[in-house]
Amino acid sequence: MKYIYFISIFFLFVACSNSKAKKQIVELSCGQCQFDMKSQKGCDLAVRIDGKSYFVDGAHIDDFGDAHDEGTGFCEVIRKAEVEGEVINNRFKISSVTLLDK
Repeated sequence: MKYIYFISIFFLFVACSNSKAKKQIVELSCGQCQFDMKSQKGCDLAVRIDGKSYFVDGAHIDDFGDAHDEGTGFCEVIRKAEVEGEVINNRFKISSVTLLDK
């Protein structure tokens, strides 16, 4: 039983350590309003990395306040953020977000 437990923990560790998630500075905003993304209806959080936009999984556009606020809302402005995550199936799987502007 101890052997099975050890092997399970080992494989879990290896799987987690092979993650391609990395910290990077990106543009964060509404995909539809600011990045002209048309594949989804409504207003959804998106990142732009090296000129390519991806919808975000793991955070919601209203998690950071009113998306339509004139000065800070993601539907109104593009904001800089440090994020950790990775692109999987043409979507950005986000695990952390730190807004860099106020």
